[in-house]
Amino acid sequence: MLDIGFVRDHPDIVKKAIADKRLDLDLDRLLDADRRRRALQQEMDQLRSRRNELSAAIPKAPPEQRPALVDEARQVRERLAAAEPESVRAQAEFDGLMLLVPSVPAPEVPVGEGEDDNVEVRRWGTPRTFDFEPRDHVDLALSLGLVNFDGPRRYAGGRSYALVGDGALLELAVLRYAVDVVAARGFLPVIPPVMVWDKALEGTGFFPLGREDTFAIEKDGLFLTGTSEVGLVSLHRDDVLDEARLPIRYVGHSTCFRREAGAHGRDTRGLYRVFQFQKVEQVSFVPADASVSEEEHYRLLSNAEAVLQGLGIPYRIALACTGEIGLGQVRKHEVESWMPSRGKYSETHSCSTLHDFQARRSNIRYRDAAGRLRFVYTLNNTAVASPRILIPLLENFQNADGTVTIPEALRPYMGGRSRIEPRSGPAAPREDPPR
Repeated sequence: MLDIGFVRDHPDIVKKAIADKRLDLDLDRLLDADRRRRALQQEMDQLRSRRNELSAAIPKAPPEQRPALVDEARQVRERLAAAEPESVRAQAEFDGLMLLVPSVPAPEVPVGEGEDDNVEVRRWGTPRTFDFEPRDHVDLALSLGLVNFDGPRRYAGGRSYALVGDGALLELAVLRYAVDVVAARGFLPVIPPVMVWDKALEGTGFFPLGREDTFAIEKDGLFLTGTSEVGLVSLHRDDVLDEARLPIRYVGHSTCFRREAGAHGRDTRGLYRVFQFQKVEQVSFVPADASVSEEEHYRLLSNAEAVLQGLGIPYRIALACTGEIGLGQVRKHEVESWMPSRGKYSETHSCSTLHDFQARRSNIRYRDAAGRLRFVYTLNNTAVASPRILIPLLENFQNADGTVTIPEALRPYMGGRSRIEPRSGPAAPREDPPR
């Protein structure tokens, strides 16, 4: 959400942001709603002021003047009664449209429609060349007994899965590793709620546009979050922070839920796109300074790179184009890990700068050195998300005999073991069953 004063003063800039981000918003309609609500509010303020004047004047007025004053007071009350619902409607229209106003992209963000228009920034690591026929993560996970697709899909439906045995341990290992890496860099670990009210999702910018992707618990008026970012940002909803506390840095871990409504039929095989997953997320609150925010953006990005470099997974960084950065983002980098079965880099992380977009919606402020109340700037970045990260882990570290080498960084979390091998026990299905 932008400051309405900025929108009024710079409509052309905001219209360009709307067009570049491929959003559906009539800014002229918003500005008309703004004028109507302000005019109605001014009228109501004048009517209330006159009503108060009349209330004070009538008892003191000479008897011959009272009927006219009483009649005027009645007319004022009637006009107020008629104006109030109209004002409520105008304010509601304005509020709804303001929630759709995007942040203005940073100057360096390329204009484009989709991921093909993202601009590569750099690469790290070299994709592995195999001297045997490599297998994809589904075949590896099934042959090693790491995942069960068939059972969960009988009782939980499509895109369901259960990590079992070393599959469960590997996920726990990579999640804890990511938390440890980021926490060691000064981020406070948090396990936030995953069931929240709609105001938390609206405040962080996931509502109204992301409502279709969000699972609802309708009886209780709650929603399941698709990232711990929602809970981490909302920790300070309606707070006035001391500037001396900034920056505030959190690393959150939570189970996440996403309906993937816009991805029907895409990536249905395996673990790339699922409804339930685990995520370690970084969130920062910084002063309202674009240069400070930019510096923090690259701090978060470097943390995510440290996780991948520690795991030994080749990746590339791309600056997302305007059509990919979403409603609130000012800047976003996508981190794409090398996945041999796809023969390409695919997104596993993203890093976003939002300036005061979330803070205005969530009313998160701080008092600066001059005593002024200002909205903080927020940023977020994926440290790791599983099971998607298991795809490059399994595929890049597979061996000709069907085993998988455990990256050195994860071995302390896996009992010191160096390999994942088939284990005796309940057999997992040998193939990824039909949806």
